[in-house]
Amino acid sequence: MTIDLDSMSREELMALKKNVDKALASFEKRQREAALAAAQKAAQEHGFSLDEILGKKSAGRTAVPKYRNPEDPTQTWTGRGRQPAWYKQAIEAGANPSDLEI
Repeated sequence: MTIDLDSMSREELMALKKNVDKALASFEKRQREAALAAAQKAAQEHGFSLDEILGKKSAGRTAVPKYRNPEDPTQTWTGRGRQPAWYKQAIEAGANPSDLEI
């Protein structure tokens, strides 16, 4: 397909440029995603994650919950940071912290 750029108006040329820029950005994004998928697959075939291969470190260790709300087991607390309201209420009601341990 041949486009006669000389016969196009400035507005048509600007619209064409905008469309080309979008197409290039989309193409580069798809290429990056394909390369990342291929790299992850290759690392996995060798028993590693891509992060391990690249030497990336995790954001930090996640603390393991130490206490659980007996009334709502989905609510837990690691024992670090501010005490959750349910923990404070249980202690004020006379519960022993060891009673709330997981």
